[in-house]
Amino acid sequence: MEYVIEMQGITKIFPGIIANDNIDLKVRKGEIHALLGENGAGKSTLMSVLFGLYKPEKGKIIINGEEVSIKNPNDANRYGIGMVHQHFKLVHNFTVLENVILGVESVKYGHLLMDEARKKVIELSQKYSLFIEPDALISDISVGMQQRVEILKMLYRENDLLIFDEPTAVLTPQEIDELMKIMKDLVAEGKTIIFITHKLNEIKAVADRVTILRKGKYVDTVDVSLSSKETLSELMVGRKVLLEVEKTAAQPKEIVLEVKHLVVKSKTHGKNKVNDVSFKLHRGEILCIAGIEGNGQTDLVYALTGLEKVSSGEIIYKGEDITHRSIRYRNLKGMAHIPEDRHKHGLVLDYNVAENLILQDYYTNKFQTKGFLKFKKIYENADELIERYDIRSGSGARSIARSMSGGNQQKAIVARELETHPDVLIAVQPTRGLDVGAIEYIHKILIEQRDKGKAILLVSLELSEVMSVSDRILVIYEGELVGQADPAVVSQQELGLYMSGSKREVLE
Repeated sequence: MEYVIEMQGITKIFPGIIANDNIDLKVRKGEIHALLGENGAGKSTLMSVLFGLYKPEKGKIIINGEEVSIKNPNDANRYGIGMVHQHFKLVHNFTVLENVILGVESVKYGHLLMDEARKKVIELSQKYSLFIEPDALISDISVGMQQRVEILKMLYRENDLLIFDEPTAVLTPQEIDELMKIMKDLVAEGKTIIFITHKLNEIKAVADRVTILRKGKYVDTVDVSLSSKETLSELMVGRKVLLEVEKTAAQPKEIVLEVKHLVVKSKTHGKNKVNDVSFKLHRGEILCIAGIEGNGQTDLVYALTGLEKVSSGEIIYKGEDITHRSIRYRNLKGMAHIPEDRHKHGLVLDYNVAENLILQDYYTNKFQTKGFLKFKKIYENADELIERYDIRSGSGARSIARSMSGGNQQKAIVARELETHPDVLIAVQPTRGLDVGAIEYIHKILIEQRDKGKAILLVSLELSEVMSVSDRILVIYEGELVGQADPAVVSQQELGLYMSGSKREVLE
């Protein structure tokens, strides 16, 4: 069998961790080959080796039957390999056209030959149904459009093997459907695609074969048409996983948090980031704020938790106006926060696990006497929480947070926040970038908290999560609440229309 790409015995080691342990990958020409694995399984590392971003300690890469050396992304491009990274590599104050040709510009007498480039970019965008506006600034276009620009960059460089790294993380259902169609069109035109993901639905929708990695090791390569989602998830995690969220109907009780006409002004432009938002959150329910990234949900959460000042409106918590109260005051009153950016607001990355687990209550008598920390108590506390929340790391309580996988960093944050026994838990993207095992665990915890009579405000971009975990959904678009829905009744497509601003209703 002729393979377009063969990676043999690839081993990549970072300090303290073998990210890729003797991995083989064989990709046929003209197929969509999925690379499936948990967070931290080594998928992105393997593709970064193929794209020349990392040099492996061992192993070889064979392209069309010949062994090659790929020292950097320019080498990869010469061999026809292109990559769309999980976090797009675009210059925001450049136009679409400028981004596409960046690094491979045609120049004559020191002048850019933009006319030829424009013609080629427009032809490519029409051929592959990637309709873009060449002169639009990246900062002005949607995330879905930015992704098209990344795909055009690869096509402009005449890459034949296209690597997509978690390409659907920030897209609406409609944009995901469009991307899947684009991927199939690219393959029909003779391209080959490697598709990194941990979403089983997407693999079933487009992939021909799938290679599964687990904890840095090769597990298996299987035909997608012959494998069920249950089989794939078991290969990925190493055990049976509940793909459906199990929960009973919510029993909402009294209102614990009420937001009235909340406005957060933008520091950079005239439009309000949060514009006249009002809603009520009850004990015993999971209320989800759904929306595409960048539509004001971050600023709304910052206002609720005290990270950002409110321009006008009120936040009433357990009957008290806390609009201008400090973050610590809110925490002490029983408000907990699993932040969107776990590195910026969730953890001190250079502290160890034990230190991160007491950030909320290091100053209490439990952990200090007369200003001196009780280290024995701090490490006992950490050992107990590591056991209870199954936080895995190289050196237990003494592991530095930075060295842990995303899933285990998230578990540490969840453990710390829940140990304050909050009345309201604000969980923002709690499963972002996590694998099915960690997602199953965090969903279970959210539902347990709800059933104990806590109020959960979930902010999520993952529509499958929105649909399966929440009891009530509010959709936010450009800083305003534009729709409310019952997850038992609404379809993902209809939610997508609200999220893209195509549909809206007046909320009382």
